[in-house]
Amino acid sequence: MEDTSLVGGHADWMSLLPEELLDVPLWNLAIPGSHDSMAFCLDISSPIVRSEPFLLRLVDRLFPCWTRPCIYRWSATQQSILRDQCDLGIRFLDLRIAKKPAGSSKLFFAHGIYTLMTVKEALGELDTWLDAHPKEVVILSCSHFQSLTDEDHRHLVEFMISLFGRKLLSPQDVSTLHSCWSKGQQVIVAYDNQQVVQQHPELWSGIPYWYADSPDPKTVIDYLDAKIHQGRPDGFYVCGLNLTENAFYIFLHPLQSLRTMTMKALLPLLKWTAEQRPGPEGEGVNIVCCDFVGISRFCSVVINLNHKLVGGRRGTNDHLCSSH
Repeated sequence: MEDTSLVGGHADWMSLLPEELLDVPLWNLAIPGSHDSMAFCLDISSPIVRSEPFLLRLVDRLFPCWTRPCIYRWSATQQSILRDQCDLGIRFLDLRIAKKPAGSSKLFFAHGIYTLMTVKEALGELDTWLDAHPKEVVILSCSHFQSLTDEDHRHLVEFMISLFGRKLLSPQDVSTLHSCWSKGQQVIVAYDNQQVVQQHPELWSGIPYWYADSPDPKTVIDYLDAKIHQGRPDGFYVCGLNLTENAFYIFLHPLQSLRTMTMKALLPLLKWTAEQRPGPEGEGVNIVCCDFVGISRFCSVVINLNHKLVGGRRGTNDHLCSSH
């Protein structure tokens, strides 16, 4: 069935927020994000990422015709390019960067296996989208950095600084929509390598990502509730709705995939999300991430939470899933 939520979306939702929210720090707004944002264009013929278990890599050498389709089914977390995700309303992109073990110096993304698209291609596409939506602010969370050398880090950061230029919002800048619009700033780059961050004042430190590491949506909800009740971090942070499988789960569900597992869990996860509230209070949510962001009303649910900051109570519980 066609994913009807891919039609339309929220390409300019930040520019349409109520006036009262334009001077609120971005970490006190509710922001939709995509988990493992680039895991929609995985290369089934690429090597397995070195961080994967040794046993899996060994079996893959012997039976690639069995392992590769299985790895792909459980590694693909999204279904569309970054431009389409941004059109849906996604403003936090989870970018897990890696270098292949042999060959060129090009950087890719990886989740189990490597992507077809390079980092430079994906970020160039995103920059074009930002030019067309000058009042939207996107957070890039760069992490993992599988097999990157110091030189690779240097080239990557220099490329992003050159590409985004004046669009970059540094940690020293005022982080509200009004301030960003006045300076033409649209990109926050969070870099999960503190040594590199210390060398480049344009970069933000890595953003905490809370996830339950479980295939059970109830466990995910209980985990997030417990973390939130302990108090939120001062700045940006992520509540991950994404489910996580393990080898035992895959063995018991040989015909499933990460997508089918996610779709079965969406209703309780989105219901939990709709009950949250953003803001500076100890239990205020900020970034909420999900897999397969185009198969439900996920972005609408998260964006509508912002109206709670101005007293509105729009119907975020209605029509949580638009297609199955």
